[in-house]
Amino acid sequence: MQIIDLSQDIYEGMKVYPGHLKTVQFEHVTHEETGPRFDSGFSFQTTGFLLNDNGPTHVDSFSHLDPDPEAETIERMPLELFFGAAVCLDVTEFKAQTDITAEDLDRVEADSAVEVRQGDIVLFHTAAWNRYAGDKRYLTDFPGLGESASEWIVQRGVKTFGVDSPTPDNPVSTSYPCHMMCRREHITHYENLAHLDQVVNTRFTFVGFPLKVRGAHGGPTRAVALVD
Repeated sequence: MQIIDLSQDIYEGMKVYPGHLKTVQFEHVTHEETGPRFDSGFSFQTTGFLLNDNGPTHVDSFSHLDPDPEAETIERMPLELFFGAAVCLDVTEFKAQTDITAEDLDRVEADSAVEVRQGDIVLFHTAAWNRYAGDKRYLTDFPGLGESASEWIVQRGVKTFGVDSPTPDNPVSTSYPCHMMCRREHITHYENLAHLDQVVNTRFTFVGFPLKVRGAHGGPTRAVALVD
């Protein structure tokens, strides 16, 4: 079994979706500061950090998508949504700031080495992270899943999906049809994944359990692929 890391590093200065809290990281205590507390030579150091619950590699809660007071926050969502059989489709051919359609996804799947099965987790490799990690273009230069592609996810019985970009929607969209589908259907998704080029056209087991932050509207996640 090979374990492939699908998560971005967390660091001060990382690119996060515009308007979200920027990541802040700081030295909290050092070995020099803690050593005098002990008489055995022991010491320790720790780092503090501030994160947006939708900042780094993360999964959206239903409450993030849906204003209904009953929509589930991240700690209330079933763990089954964050684990399971998965495939990754290559959508790197599509131009930035364009909508991918259902017909496009049918063709991509037909040309790939994998088949999307009902109940799968499906990841979409846009290459935004591969091309622009750490660059401001990461926030703007990628395609999105348009309205018909979003309905394709519903019709194919996809359990959960994810992208290696800050949003599955076209970054210039003002209607966000993919997020609206997620609100209506209560299908969640991962954003800011990484290294999807290593699992494209592959069937694997996806593991992406979020931090259990009470009342949070998303969960920072260490996502991995388990590949036979």
